[in-house]
Amino acid sequence: MGLLKSILAGIQYLLPHHLLSSVVHWFLRIRVKPIKNLQIALISEVAGVDWSESKLKSASDFDCFNTFFTRELAAGARPIDPDPNSFVAPSDGKISQCGRLTNNRIMQAKGQHYSLRILLANDPAASDFHNGFFHTIYLAPRNYHRVHMPMSGHLQRMIHVPGRLFSVAPYSVQRVPGLFTRNERVISLFETSHGPMALILIGAMLVSSMETTWSGVITPPRGKRVTTDDWSRRDVRLEKGQEMGRFNMGSTVILLLPAGAVSTLADYGTEDIVVMGQKLGRLT
Repeated sequence: MGLLKSILAGIQYLLPHHLLSSVVHWFLRIRVKPIKNLQIALISEVAGVDWSESKLKSASDFDCFNTFFTRELAAGARPIDPDPNSFVAPSDGKISQCGRLTNNRIMQAKGQHYSLRILLANDPAASDFHNGFFHTIYLAPRNYHRVHMPMSGHLQRMIHVPGRLFSVAPYSVQRVPGLFTRNERVISLFETSHGPMALILIGAMLVSSMETTWSGVITPPRGKRVTTDDWSRRDVRLEKGQEMGRFNMGSTVILLLPAGAVSTLADYGTEDIVVMGQKLGRLT
């Protein structure tokens, strides 16, 4: 099994990531009823989607597979932790890694680290998170795919970083060095009452379409250069638990907080499952 996973990870270096993702992007937006209903029925069954949590209960209620994939949940399905001093999980998923940064390095997998500075595309904010805290959450196909605020904040900058689209499944994360710094990503930098906060949406194979509530769809179309948009003078203030973006297919979210912001972390480890709104720790 280990050899097979290594082969699968290696093959990805040769694949046309963006071409494959563009085909899937088109295919999952087909609106012909018999086709999209079959897509939804088959993939939700294979993935193990919990229909009881969805606001809409039938495949026929959705325009296409992608609107099913980014479905709204029923009222009360994700209560937000009520502790005013807590910060919460921005999404459903599985903890890939979490804990403390070692100066400018973040753990990707056992024995592998990557650069905070490169993850943030050399933005000056990188220095704010030295020796800070991080949570990396992997969203599987069955998960709820909207991303919410871990704590209240005022948007300062949004950075789009073009890149590859390696799979973010665990076997790839364990075998592709610096995967999160190679893949396309959308970085949102916020100012909060406890200092800066970064939320990074990582694109991935067959995913590659990400959006935010203030800008809409960021990608596609594709870009070749890093772009930074200043939002500090526009009053984009989002409350704890409020939706900030979504993946149009599954991927990974990375949350960064500075060293002085966190008093305690909840006791989570690799492979632990979390849901959006669940407490990740307490703020100072």
